[in-house]
Amino acid sequence: MKRVNKRKLGKTGLMVGEIGLGGIPIQRTTQEETNKIIDECMERGINFIDTARAYTCSEAYFGHALQGKREAFILCTKSMARSYEAMKKDIELSLSALQTDYIDIYQLHNVKTEQEYAEVMSPNGAYKALLEAKASGKIGYIGITSHNVDFLESIIDVCPFHTIQVPYNVIETKAENLFKRAIRKDIGVIVMKPLAGGAIDNGEVALKFIIKNDFISVAIPGMASINEVKENSKVVKEELNEEDKEYIKKIRRILDNDFCRRCGYCLPCPQGIDIPSCFVYEGYFDRYGLASWAQDRYEKMNHFAGECINCRRCVAKCPYGLDIPTKLKRVKRIFGK
Repeated sequence: MKRVNKRKLGKTGLMVGEIGLGGIPIQRTTQEETNKIIDECMERGINFIDTARAYTCSEAYFGHALQGKREAFILCTKSMARSYEAMKKDIELSLSALQTDYIDIYQLHNVKTEQEYAEVMSPNGAYKALLEAKASGKIGYIGITSHNVDFLESIIDVCPFHTIQVPYNVIETKAENLFKRAIRKDIGVIVMKPLAGGAIDNGEVALKFIIKNDFISVAIPGMASINEVKENSKVVKEELNEEDKEYIKKIRRILDNDFCRRCGYCLPCPQGIDIPSCFVYEGYFDRYGLASWAQDRYEKMNHFAGECINCRRCVAKCPYGLDIPTKLKRVKRIFGK
């Protein structure tokens, strides 16, 4: 049976399988299926689990499934909390849901801007709670996740984190320079969205493209079945063949002018619409099979896609030339506003 190879996760010293388990789609499965997924991961050497407070039942499902098996896994979760008190509360909620007395890596979830970063790093910010939890042994290491590569590049030389987590795939390659800088600082590199949120339909090529690079520590495709675990664990580090390269050229041609990289250059929208988040929730609705979860998150936004007035300022600012107003119309049709 093929078992995934191990890599060192930066200065943590943890040895992680180069393919890990992304926990977003666990929300659409069951406790019984999650138990089977964890067992299959153990069999195939997948020992890294990434989940989050925001992924509804994901932490709880993993918590039950890991009973008696906790030591076999490197457990990573994250919180959107920005203040000290909110993060302190979320750490305790994560420990309870995951049914463990320690979490290997706790991450600041989706920090988008330098303003948000200043907030979490302030005297009463979330980072203070993470430091306290680390000192008390409740968490092992501290990480940060973001969809904004430029933001992370602006802090990478001074950031105090053990790991970073950013989207990277055959469509989104901007983070390569960031990853190389992180490796020079011995910061572990976790790759999210390896299949571009489900937009890439050939998982084998998508993962091969990623793990052939030595500056990657672990890629975390979302998995919601034992079959997905089996298929993803078969991917090995090797050069792309000609057929793989042709597929990559094809998928880039298809997606390059339609795929949102969530870079945020389109913002601010005069109507206050969080354009990248609209497309993120659309992807969860369309491609992840998480319609109700996506609808709930969308409903909590301050402004909706339907408020677009087609001023096209976002189009002028988008470095990829996306027809954003047209894409927002599709979001409106999906979510109803």
